[in-house]
Amino acid sequence: MSGSLTVLGLESSCDDTAAAVLRRYAGGETEILSSVVYGQTDLHADFGGVVPEIAARAHAEALDHCVEQALTQAECGLGEIEAIAVTAGPGLIGGVVSGVMCAKGLAAATGLPLYGINHLAGHALTPRLTDDVPYPYLMLLVSGGHCQFLMVEGPDSFVRLGGTIDDAPGEAFDKVARLLGLPQPGGPAVEATAAQGAADGFALPRPLLDRPGCDLSFSGLKTAVLRARDAVVAAQGGLPEAARADLCASFQAAIVDVLVEKSHRALDLYRDTGPGQPSFCVAGGVAANTAIRRGLETLCADAGVRFCAPPLALCTDNAAMIAFAAIEQMSTRPPDGFALSARPRWPLDRASPAMLGSGKKGAKA
Repeated sequence: MSGSLTVLGLESSCDDTAAAVLRRYAGGETEILSSVVYGQTDLHADFGGVVPEIAARAHAEALDHCVEQALTQAECGLGEIEAIAVTAGPGLIGGVVSGVMCAKGLAAATGLPLYGINHLAGHALTPRLTDDVPYPYLMLLVSGGHCQFLMVEGPDSFVRLGGTIDDAPGEAFDKVARLLGLPQPGGPAVEATAAQGAADGFALPRPLLDRPGCDLSFSGLKTAVLRARDAVVAAQGGLPEAARADLCASFQAAIVDVLVEKSHRALDLYRDTGPGQPSFCVAGGVAANTAIRRGLETLCADAGVRFCAPPLALCTDNAAMIAFAAIEQMSTRPPDGFALSARPRWPLDRASPAMLGSGKKGAKA
């Protein structure tokens, strides 16, 4: 690269509208000039979860403001942008369409190249942005809708070693929060409540630990929490705060135990099939959970493996990771142009069979 490269990124796959400006310098260093995120928590608070139609309308209303604020914070005019990157999937289709159409409008007005980015690739490549982790590395991508172990071999090359066969951990956190009368988003609410409880307060299962491999399952754990809650309510005529805290702590401990053990197996599998000693990285919204981070960090320390977790602001959905993924992929593929389509489903590993089935819209994961 003879000079610097400045990219505008857009993200709107779920309930966060985001824009960011990144610049890669000639020496290879990448700087986040701005990162703006508009959350929608208040809009969905009364519904116990994200309402896709409300999210899509909110994205359409906020994207222009987000872009304007990102450019202002970066002290950068649109004329200084050299490429536009946007999440093109997977995600809630209304939100993804909003982002793609906004990006196409900007590209049409400026004549800039347009790159459609897989939202999961954004998460998976974040350790390269924050810690300059060299390829290849082992990634645990753990979020509200996804959970998988990936060998990240290059900017657009991912091999799945295992993943969830039903609920993702973030989805399980949200559902358990609703079961226990806690606010959304469920992850932070359950974590905060768990801090007041005992991790051995309830005997909850550790799904799939009795089977080989790196696949995971969290649906049965959620059901076990429901049954434990109902037993407490039947015995005590309600759910005391102490029991709620113990349920949260026991549930979180089960999640940590499963993720740590499966991560240990993924490390062993990587060592059997991958080149060299891996770095182990974790990303996605659930990576913000401190108990999960602590468990994975201890595992890596014991195994003598480098551990990398991005800053909390880059674990949750953001546009900096989208712009960075485009910068990484520019050397491996051409821009997408106006043929770019929004995709509700978009597996990172296109060679492996879908874990969650597929239909007319394609493989889910």
